[in-house]
Amino acid sequence: MFAWAESRGFVQGHNPARRIERYREQGRERFLSSDELSRLGDALRLAEMDGLPWEVDEAGPKAKHLAKPENRRVKLDPFAVAAIRLLLLTGARLREILDAQWSQVDLERGVIFLDDSKTGRKPIYISAAAQAVLSGLARVEGNPHIIAGAKEGAPRADLKKPWQAVTRAAGLEGVRLHDLRHSFASFGAGASLGLPIIGKLLGHSQPATTARYAHLDADPLRRAADTIGATIAAALDGTCAQATPTLRKSR
Repeated sequence: MFAWAESRGFVQGHNPARRIERYREQGRERFLSSDELSRLGDALRLAEMDGLPWEVDEAGPKAKHLAKPENRRVKLDPFAVAAIRLLLLTGARLREILDAQWSQVDLERGVIFLDDSKTGRKPIYISAAAQAVLSGLARVEGNPHIIAGAKEGAPRADLKKPWQAVTRAAGLEGVRLHDLRHSFASFGAGASLGLPIIGKLLGHSQPATTARYAHLDADPLRRAADTIGATIAAALDGTCAQATPTLRKSR
């Protein structure tokens, strides 16, 4: 902030924070497993169809006046559920999905063209699954946003309450909305799609940002380990003559 003010002539003199060393930040990546994704999907479907159970203090003074336990359910806003699905299916950032408008959607090309994002103009590539979510959403008259909010003409403000309800029902307490973006990237890395491609899908401006997912690309390493292991095992078994060509070829 001091450097910004200095660059605009609001302050003059030495920046007192210039030589202060920053604390080293530890990146936090949480990836959903296939089992966790299945539980999340079940919770989202329950939220749409039957509703999620309330969290009730049975010992509270007003508990006896509440509805019967089997009736203590609430359906989530369909726009909130759709937003959660789109976050997972596109790897986009929260505000990119909440602020996206119908005019930016090109279903024929499978892209949402954002005029602005954290990294500037950005295309969000939408798969067939993501397109199906969009097709199931109603357009609210007078509201240009895909994820319409309660306020006229405005997008939904946030997803805090519906996300808390969904993760509680799925047994995924502590999982953040941003972890859906990490999960999207992790499945891409696990499928050996390549870090440059994943970086483009996520809208990373620096390759180093995508490098955090390199350790998840296990398939090439596993194949390499299998090849080397088979060569060494063959040599140990006395079939070195057959193993040598494979070893030289791998070089």
